[in-house]
Amino acid sequence: MIEPLTRLPDGTIKQVNPFTGTKVWTLPGRGRRPIERVPRPPLPIDPADADRICAFCPQRALETTPEIARLVRDTASPDGWREVRGLSAEEVTASPAEFRLVPNLFEILSFDYWHLTHGWEPTPAMTARREAYLSTPVGREHVERLARIRVAARADDGTVDEPLSEADVEREAIGLFAGNHLLVVARRHFEEGATDDSRLRGSGRLTPEEHRKYVDFSIATMRDVYRDNEHASYVSVFQNWLQPAGASFDHLHKQVVAIDELGADLERELEQVSREPDLYERWGRRYAAERGLVVACTPSAVAFVGIGHRFPALEVHSLVTDRSPWELTPDEVRDFADLLHACHAATGVEVPSNEEWHHRPPTVDLPMPLRAVLKWRISTLAGFEGGTKIYVNTVSPWSVHERVVSRLRELVDAGAVSADVRLDG
Repeated sequence: MIEPLTRLPDGTIKQVNPFTGTKVWTLPGRGRRPIERVPRPPLPIDPADADRICAFCPQRALETTPEIARLVRDTASPDGWREVRGLSAEEVTASPAEFRLVPNLFEILSFDYWHLTHGWEPTPAMTARREAYLSTPVGREHVERLARIRVAARADDGTVDEPLSEADVEREAIGLFAGNHLLVVARRHFEEGATDDSRLRGSGRLTPEEHRKYVDFSIATMRDVYRDNEHASYVSVFQNWLQPAGASFDHLHKQVVAIDELGADLERELEQVSREPDLYERWGRRYAAERGLVVACTPSAVAFVGIGHRFPALEVHSLVTDRSPWELTPDEVRDFADLLHACHAATGVEVPSNEEWHHRPPTVDLPMPLRAVLKWRISTLAGFEGGTKIYVNTVSPWSVHERVVSRLRELVDAGAVSADVRLDG
């Protein structure tokens, strides 16, 4: 194993990601570069319009695809939450949900891909949901409108002049209810009562309890995608926050995407961990501790500054390596979710970020933890990176550590993160 962190005499830091081999250089004099976007005066919003800012907002629920499931608050439930499925279009618009599960209108891999490549068919539950949804007038109109959008997107000129036939609608409807690219969408675009657009409600502005439910709902969705599609080799879970990080809307949501390959990085990691079973322990938590980069921990998870990423990054690792994410206990999920929430809160909603999950797929029997990498998208890759595959990361790992730990101390004192989060450093 190449030493992941090397500091040269002039102050240059060379990094090599211990899991992927990605090479990164941090150059002296750049470590305290501001990471927030250039500030602009906030624009006023009418609180009455706060729930219809974008297509993911509650009052525009029928601009998304037909809802699969939702999480709502329920004082009669033991934990104060309840999952609801099988709502009609009319019921979906009747009341908001704290989190909604919907298919992506424009999937990475469409139903046709899975059907024509692998012979995959919708499950009986998907078919029953489609038939029930289409049986109401609002549901039928909703699906017809979305079918037209999808057909137009495939047209050479991006338009459809003629009305869709019944067969066209039915064909598109199958894909709309048999998606393998799903979205977990949070309720609010802005903080409740916000009067300007500076109060976006990112992950760090959820309460710890809300964030736990958000993570738990995403893990359950991952499990269900594996269960329903036997051809899914891997289910990718990620979150793009703000437009510079690839988000279409500045509205909090995770994406859960099935693919039929493991991907190059995971294949490489599987080879490594088969030779070195303690790979993630040795070059994750333990190496971070040796180099003074551990940020915080909970009873069964640890957060530290990531090494060898194209952008400044924080990593959250579950300490459980012998189970898939959906096999973790509620306390283990809570420990992971609370640390990830703390990392988002310390980062701040002003910073564009990608949250990428990594996990052991069901076909693998090797010690691999659920881990998330939170990348700060504060620079633009250019010709140097493209030509050399060496990435210039403008903030040193120790500068990231200092910034995050300092901010977390404030958040812990304010009670804004879980009381189970213990700071290191």
